[in-house]
Amino acid sequence: MDKNFDFLGKAINELPSSPAEAELDCFPNRHNARDYVVEFNCVDFTSRCPVTQQSDFANIVIRYVPNEKCIETKSLKFYMQSYREQKMFNEQIVNQILEDLSSVCEPKWMQVKGAFAARGGISLTTIAEYPNLDIPEMVKKMK
Repeated sequence: MDKNFDFLGKAINELPSSPAEAELDCFPNRHNARDYVVEFNCVDFTSRCPVTQQSDFANIVIRYVPNEKCIETKSLKFYMQSYREQKMFNEQIVNQILEDLSSVCEPKWMQVKGAFAARGGISLTTIAEYPNLDIPEMVKKMK
């Protein structure tokens, strides 16, 4: 094993109280000569509406092309679960996840997509990319 992980291989059950308190572990990318995509699918993501305090439910998909480091999944699970009591708008959540993950692993490319369950008959999906979102290309893909 390349390093001592904060979560992997340890019986840690206490969730961080906020994403700011969460620790994200990374490990060296042993295949950085090749570009490849890693995808995480968090189907049971929950947070809270800052206005109504009601729970928001979402499927968060994280895709990235690693550079020197890869994200360790157990620490990611704890990080994602730290949003459960966070009172944030859906757009803020997606952008915060992108900022936190891209800063810790410095990928070649990363996309975070949050598909939030409908409220009042309207569902909301937010997509954010690092380094930047290619709007014309995104519009083509949506057609």
